[in-house]
Amino acid sequence: MNVKERFLKYVGFDTTANPESKECPSFSGELAIAKYLVEELKRIGVKDVTLDDNGYVYASIPSNMEKSVPTVGFIAHLDTSPALTGKNVKPKVVKYEGGDILLNEALNIVLSSKEFPDLNQYVGEELITTDGTTLLGADDKAGVAEIITAVEYLLTHDIKHGTIKIAFTPDEEIGRGANLFDVDFFDADFAYTMDGGPIGELQYENFNAASAIFEIQGKSVHPGQAKDKMINASLVAAKVINKFPKDEVPEKTSGYEGFYHLTSLHGSEEKANFIYIIRDFDKANFIRRKDMVKKIVEEVNQLFNEPIVKLNLTDSYYNMKEKFIDRMDIIDIAKEAMIDVGVKPRIVPIRGGTDGARLSYMGLLTPNIFAGGHNFHGKYEYIPVKSMEKAVQVILKIIEKVSR
Repeated sequence: MNVKERFLKYVGFDTTANPESKECPSFSGELAIAKYLVEELKRIGVKDVTLDDNGYVYASIPSNMEKSVPTVGFIAHLDTSPALTGKNVKPKVVKYEGGDILLNEALNIVLSSKEFPDLNQYVGEELITTDGTTLLGADDKAGVAEIITAVEYLLTHDIKHGTIKIAFTPDEEIGRGANLFDVDFFDADFAYTMDGGPIGELQYENFNAASAIFEIQGKSVHPGQAKDKMINASLVAAKVINKFPKDEVPEKTSGYEGFYHLTSLHGSEEKANFIYIIRDFDKANFIRRKDMVKKIVEEVNQLFNEPIVKLNLTDSYYNMKEKFIDRMDIIDIAKEAMIDVGVKPRIVPIRGGTDGARLSYMGLLTPNIFAGGHNFHGKYEYIPVKSMEKAVQVILKIIEKVSR
């Protein structure tokens, strides 16, 4: 089975992560695909395969070399984003000839080359798109397909290699992918997540991240008798929100610029709650942003002479760049592997997080490599087949370089 066939098979599994669940994995569909992958790995000849109680798949391919070389790992995640349903995904395979792609005639949903100009670089290539009603799941089923396809090639060809480790994790999309990852059991010297975007991406910088959960306790009184008594929790929420910088939001920032992002908001006169995520690449700016949030809460509470606004501020993950200061050789291996297979490396910061960021702080240095997709988490998601094929080649070339 080639990488395209694998990917089309995997997107048939609904693996939408559930942020409301306290279980791991958060959705039964993740466990279903994990069990399928265990059997597939065994079918292609991988003898050492484990599925643990939390839905993590681990596998090991022993060295066939006499000399000792580093053990390298490859990791992808099983779940898809809850931003849009991953149920009943109906992928479309399109030979792209330029212009717009009609995803869904009945709903008049179009993948526009003007709105998404990256399409123009794939004229003449085969693309896999959605049907306009779900996400596709290239994030990160493409990574899963690429890793397993590379492993199958390795096992069916006479290629010298050191010990190779692979892992597939649940719940990355809801920030829990590394929570129960067993670094000691995985036992790799370093690893790569196949979880990046378009072809050529190589990433070892990501946001420092925190979440800020606000709870506001108002005082509900009949509006006819409310004078000097009512405290409208929803209006207090608006007062807090209006104190945030207007231009430091995702829709107005790019590159290395950080932001505050309001992700949910619910309220009435009696109670209101809302959530911000805080992001910045620079550690000092990250601390400054968190301090500003605390100051906003203090200022609003002072207006009412009581702590009606409660804040739960929690760090989520940190920029892994500082972990690679003395290990840029790991980045160079991936960079050279891309060049060797005809891919131009694009070293860019991750404007988000990755399992690799958490794992790098857990002792497993894990930069991120492209999986090949575009427009993740939505109905305009697509992936060029050639990009997946090149990702397979990059994995094999990394294994070759590590084994020298």
